[in-house]
Amino acid sequence: MESDRAAQIAGDNPYLSPARVRAALRALELRPTRGMGQNFLVDGDALATIVAAAELARTDTVVEIGPGLGVLTWELAHRAGAVVAVELDRRLAERLRSEMRRYPHVSIVQGDVLRLTPAMILAARDSAVAGDTTPYKVVANLPYAITSAALRHFLSDPLRPELMVVLVQREVAERICARPGDLSVLAHAVQIYAEPAIVAHVPATSFFPAPEVESSVMRLRCRPHPAVDDPEEVMRLVKAGFLHARKQLGNALPGGLTAMGVKLEKERVLAALAVAGVDPVRRAETLTLDEWAAVHRALEHEGASRHRTSP
Repeated sequence: MESDRAAQIAGDNPYLSPARVRAALRALELRPTRGMGQNFLVDGDALATIVAAAELARTDTVVEIGPGLGVLTWELAHRAGAVVAVELDRRLAERLRSEMRRYPHVSIVQGDVLRLTPAMILAARDSAVAGDTTPYKVVANLPYAITSAALRHFLSDPLRPELMVVLVQREVAERICARPGDLSVLAHAVQIYAEPAIVAHVPATSFFPAPEVESSVMRLRCRPHPAVDDPEEVMRLVKAGFLHARKQLGNALPGGLTAMGVKLEKERVLAALAVAGVDPVRRAETLTLDEWAAVHRALEHEGASRHRTSP
């Protein structure tokens, strides 16, 4: 079934041809740069995997980040009810706007996605109205350079998507989907808001020009509500714990908090770890989100208690 979908995509999609990609880049006098993450997908199998993972319906509104020459935009245009593609490169945006003019439900926004809120992006739809909070999905071949920032940008916004399907560097996908024992700040920053999973790995040869690393299709099912209370404060605590990740938490956390402008005596931190049931000899990468939240609550309680008993 997957091979049938790939064959259909490869046969229909005019943007998959490497020759067409080269010709378009020459016409635009555009040389793909690593800094811009301009690696163009030319693999029908990988494209079919992205499309299938997005579970698209005619009622869906989709935001695409970095559409490039339009290989994924073309698929979205044929499957979703509304598409807003945000492209940083003015030349690519102008070309794509011309290429997609036959699809009135596709809007091209030229700009930096990190400077545009989801509400601003969704407002580009012809059918949008002020204050529209229609559920939407993000489907994208993300530029490597902004992967982490783009994920946080959408996930931490009050108007977060219901689903994200993104093609990212394999190493980044594996870090995001890591389990306790191998966690990172990025993993926590994503997992607070979504449940991530790797759908498939994609070889470097699937792109033109080929990057130096493999990629992965990752699907993130966004939570209706963050997994913890006070997510920003919990993340500040997580970052403090990882600031000296090789140290035991009992030693790393006081110094990390001080470096971030929150000065707490080591005794208070150790007391909070004890209340949360977290052994101070553990390291930051072993703690779950629930445990970080428990430490945060214990520190908040300790602070409130001291305030109440102060003269």
